Amino acid sequence: MITIVVICISFYMVTQLLNTTDREEPVVIDNGPSVEEFIGEIAETARDLGADNDLYASVMIAQAILESEHGQSGLGSAPNYNLFGMKGSYQNDSVTLETSEDDGSGNLSTIMAAFRKYPSYEASMQDYVKLMRNGVSWNKDFYAGVFKSNTKVYTDATAFLTGSYATDSSYSEKLNALIAKYDLQQYDTPVKDKKTITVADGDSLMKIAEVYNVKVTSIKQWNQLRSDRLEAGQQLNIYHY
Repeated sequence: MITIVVICISFYMVTQLLNTTDREEPVVIDNGPSVEEFIGEIAETARDLGADNDLYASVMIAQAILESEHGQSGLGSAPNYNLFGMKGSYQNDSVTLETSEDDGSGNLSTIMAAFRKYPSYEASMQDYVKLMRNGVSWNKDFYAGVFKSNTKVYTDATAFLTGSYATDSSYSEKLNALIAKYDLQQYDTPVKDKKTITVADGDSLMKIAEVYNVKVTSIKQWNQLRSDRLEAGQQLNIYHY
């Protein structure tokens, strides 16, 4: 009798082990844009606005990535298109959302606030530039510390924004990390050369980056690529600054 019970238990355990082994984990597909794809969508607008308004496009893009979760937050995505977390209303249009505030010492609290609602990313970026250039009602030079002409490097601008634009005590560190990771300084200068190449059989982003002395992340941005996958015959834009 004991032998039969042991055999039954062993059979059950083996069956459960096989069922666990055969069970496949669900495949999660992320249909949202990559960070590089998002950068590619706004970068040239940022470059133009930065050049025309004495601002660092790199800082502008980094703020957009951080504030909007690269266009994926409820505020940063359609139909709100608010890339910079700007409060108030835009052309009498706004949306009320929950947000976290930092008291300057790293302590967070949650509040409800009205944020500007825009018709497009470009409108959001133009409004951001207007704020930087015109300041606030009580001080038109409030953001003069971010101007290229008043700084030596972009890190001066990100340091100034900490405490003035955002209450996050580590705001500049986060912006600097994004600028470095995605090579955003390239958008602070004009394009010197642009060419279109055709992907050959066996080419990879790494191989193409080495041949043209550029970075993989840059190629993905310039061509708004969601992944590293390439196909023979595909055309890619390559920039030099």
